Amino acid sequence: MPLETSRGLYLYLRTLTQAMDDDIITHDEANILHVLADALGVRPSDTATCLSVVRGEEANPFDGTEFDYSGHHMGDVATYQSALIAALDDEVISEDEWSMLTSLRTIVGIQQDQHFMIEEAIHAMADIDSNGERRLERLKRFNAVCPY
Repeated sequence: MPLETSRGLYLYLRTLTQAMDDDIITHDEANILHVLADALGVRPSDTATCLSVVRGEEANPFDGTEFDYSGHHMGDVATYQSALIAALDDEVISEDEWSMLTSLRTIVGIQQDQHFMIEEAIHAMADIDSNGERRLERLKRFNAVCPY
């Protein structure tokens, strides 16, 4: 069944392309991609097809499309926040994850003030979340490596 174009699929394909830059999807990248697929409404049955598109084995459904899916839309901040938290919650944020997050932030047009609001929300959750302190440590490292 062919992929149906949507903003979520567009963002997922762009992020998957970044993840496949080295031709390998690590476990950490797979976790972020799973969170993104869920947040963006990409069906699990479509993720394999998306991988085929990125590998050039199937046609990209956005080739020849005149509708512009880029730029900032409603829900982008929550999607980026979900992906960031997923990256922070595993043991190490790899360079691949940094690249994916930076790419997603750029694709959806997250502004500096929005990024800081997300950081504030993560700080606010630290006290009530069992993973909170470790997440803050990783957030500090992420900000050092990938400053806004």
